[in-house]
Amino acid sequence: MALWVSNEPTELRNNASEDDLQTVIRAVYRQVLGNHHVMDNQRETEAESQLRNGDITVREFVRRVAQGGLYQSLFFDNASPYRFVELNCKHLLGRAPHNQAEISEHVQRYNADGYAAEISSYIDSDEYLTSFGENTVPFAKGAETQAGQTNVGFNRAFALMRGYASNSGKSSKLISDLGSNLATKIAAPTKTSGGYASTAKRFRISAVRTNFGPRTLRSNYSVEVNYSQLSKRIQNIQKSGGQILSITEI
Repeated sequence: MALWVSNEPTELRNNASEDDLQTVIRAVYRQVLGNHHVMDNQRETEAESQLRNGDITVREFVRRVAQGGLYQSLFFDNASPYRFVELNCKHLLGRAPHNQAEISEHVQRYNADGYAAEISSYIDSDEYLTSFGENTVPFAKGAETQAGQTNVGFNRAFALMRGYASNSGKSSKLISDLGSNLATKIAAPTKTSGGYASTAKRFRISAVRTNFGPRTLRSNYSVEVNYSQLSKRIQNIQKSGGQILSITEI
């Protein structure tokens, strides 16, 4: 079972077949709605038709889904304002909030300009366009680290994106850490459906190493570690200039 929601980019290309279109539509619903099962009467059928006809882009289709009644009922009506912003960052930008100031900015925008404007602020941002453009479905880019990146940002993204079930809950997962500017610990559930302790679990970390010399070489590799070693191994990979691609439970 994957702990990390790490999607390969899904793009709607020119001259896409109906099967390609349906793959994109499913990917948008899965990413934006957190894998919530969508009934036929909950689908954005008009927007789907416009996407099929080329009248709107994937980015606009993402906006329609996120501004729709189902997203609002799932992630706004029954959640705290901080939790709402956390999930917006996760679903629409593929990452955790950077800091307390970012959350406060979004809460103030909602209070001043309303729900639709808050959703559009993510989708119309330079970050969204740079990361996903017009026709790529948002994905969990927080799973990809860069040399020199702090472990804090990676851990916060990990806390939000460990499987689609992490969309549940009304309260913010990061409010204390962001408000106090504290590091976020990597923690696994105390039990799984099988009833065994999380400390007995093992994880596979997939990463890429860059070797600089007469020629710059990049090589992929993976390591398996116990839960107790996970956070330390992540830090060691980052300190050595490695880039983490994904973390999965074995």
